[in-house]
Amino acid sequence: MEYRETYIKGVYILEPRIFYDTRGYFFESWRKSDFEKHIGKIDFIQDNESKSSYGVLRGLHYQKGEFSQAKLVRVIKGRVLDVAVDLRRESPTFGKHVMVELSEENKLQFFIPRGFAHGFLVLSEEAVFTYKVDNVYSPENEASILYNDAELGIEWPIDVCDIKTSEKDIKKACLLKDADVF
Repeated sequence: MEYRETYIKGVYILEPRIFYDTRGYFFESWRKSDFEKHIGKIDFIQDNESKSSYGVLRGLHYQKGEFSQAKLVRVIKGRVLDVAVDLRRESPTFGKHVMVELSEENKLQFFIPRGFAHGFLVLSEEAVFTYKVDNVYSPENEASILYNDAELGIEWPIDVCDIKTSEKDIKKACLLKDADVF
């Protein structure tokens, strides 16, 4: 596995070594000792999976305070544009984002540490998205940043009319300047 830190400290793109043959392929998707050597000790406690169709945008979500979550995400089927936004107020990259395309073809993974908002946009007909988290979900501590907040400068690659998001992600989301951040 190759671990590449992005321009935002603590955010990594992981690229597995894939072995192809006539039967298909094999790759190691996660090894605790390698992960800890490159990124650090993270105690993942739960795996989650979602399925979404083209144009679905999930996010930009985060958990506040002690319920903050680190995530290791990847796509099993399809293709998504994945985004992490730095919400660590003291960080030199506060409010900046990292964007990476994850797909069943490239098999990249994206590590997002605690202190970030996270979201993804489905670019294929459908996508199956999976992620490990290091903390339990707490509905009372969930928050969202508006995906189209101009201050973030995220350029989503499909027309805004084609984006489908939950009502909650619109009504309960706020602008970065109004967010309860770290």
